Amino acid sequence: MHYFNRNDAGRQLATKLNDYAGRDDVVVLALPRGGVPVGFEVARALDAPLDVFLVRKLGVPGREELAMGAIASGGIRVLNDEVVRLLEIPESIIEAATNNELQELKRRETAYRDHRPPIEVNGKTAILVDDGLATGSTMRAAVEALQAKNPARIVVAVPVGAAQTCDELGEYADEVVCAQAPENFFAVGGWYDDFTQTTDEEVRSLLALAAEPASAARASP
Repeated sequence: MHYFNRNDAGRQLATKLNDYAGRDDVVVLALPRGGVPVGFEVARALDAPLDVFLVRKLGVPGREELAMGAIASGGIRVLNDEVVRLLEIPESIIEAATNNELQELKRRETAYRDHRPPIEVNGKTAILVDDGLATGSTMRAAVEALQAKNPARIVVAVPVGAAQTCDELGEYADEVVCAQAPENFFAVGGWYDDFTQTTDEEVRSLLALAAEPASAARASP
């Protein structure tokens, strides 16, 4: 089954999360940019607050596609100890990469939130949302980073994900909800009729709308 677009996917994903509707201990955290339209619909259906949770990969210098770790919202850092050990990466290199990515992460958080403070997740059920899971590396980093914020429960929720990836993430999150988990996956975009790239402006607009009183947000199409 294909989704028309990310909003359609979010509405359908929300039907798999009914157990979390109407609760005051639930927050929805969307991975920008594509996860935000999905997360907006999930948050609206569950009557839960919405925020972004940014993750930036820390690439090995000269081999940036290889992650030696990641940083996430709140300045949280997780390291891939195996990569760091095998490549004998010195602390100075890790710190330099961290500082560079931290500046970009802070810039994006300021731009997306428009100076609104992050939503508190301590003791809450945090639902991490993206538009899909391929390898799951970004979502895994998000889960590991989010654990440092001490949520009571972490739920990964996506409209579609590779079956193996959905299974593997169950080792890190308390619950994984993949509305669709096909064996023949190929790519996230293949499950959407409209997979146009989400813009920064769309992210800002949806977050601003989600922050408005519930009556105003629900009046929006």
